[in-house]
Amino acid sequence: MSRLLLASTALTVCLASAAAAETELSLYGGWQTSPHSRLTGTLPAGVTYPGPVSQSIGWDGKSFSMPPYYGARVTFWQSGNWGWGIELSHDKAYAGSDMSPEFTRLEFTDGHNILTVNYMKRWPGKWDKFTPYVGAGIGVAIPHVDITPTGGAHTYEYQYTGPAARLTAGASYKLNDRWALFGEYQFTISDNDVTLTGGGDLHTRIITNALNVGVSFSF
Repeated sequence: MSRLLLASTALTVCLASAAAAETELSLYGGWQTSPHSRLTGTLPAGVTYPGPVSQSIGWDGKSFSMPPYYGARVTFWQSGNWGWGIELSHDKAYAGSDMSPEFTRLEFTDGHNILTVNYMKRWPGKWDKFTPYVGAGIGVAIPHVDITPTGGAHTYEYQYTGPAARLTAGASYKLNDRWALFGEYQFTISDNDVTLTGGGDLHTRIITNALNVGVSFSF
């Protein structure tokens, strides 16, 4: 599945870049949060709190703590002001103060990486030098899993955990023919099936909301 996704993504990029009227590279940071979600699953044998897990977890984004929240995307704009591209956001999700006693560590912080293929639409000249735009993408979640059940082994690795989607709405301000500044709201959602070291698995659906600011370079 992952190889098929990578192959289709590469093909999309090649076709889009070949026909692109403009290529835009964008980098951003900002403030990212994540609401509560339900965590379910099973824990490895021998942990302090055995049995099935079913807990509501409050997630903290801690956007400006190391490693920080950030993202990058490339968009291949076509005639008609629509475009295709690829985006990676380094989202973060720490279990907050209400973390259940079944865990001593429960994080997706380096990060909760969301990789999507995007469709974008923009309206240049709509507001003088400001160009509004929207985007939607589908892809995968590839988080760095950092989880320790109480009395159990530490899971500390990147995993492919499931499908993901992204929605974006914002506006850019043109500085010159090459450079622009932008601000945007971004929403992501992902289903995450995590395999634990020593046995067991966990499932949760993670949503993020972010206010991004960044810079773009076009050529």
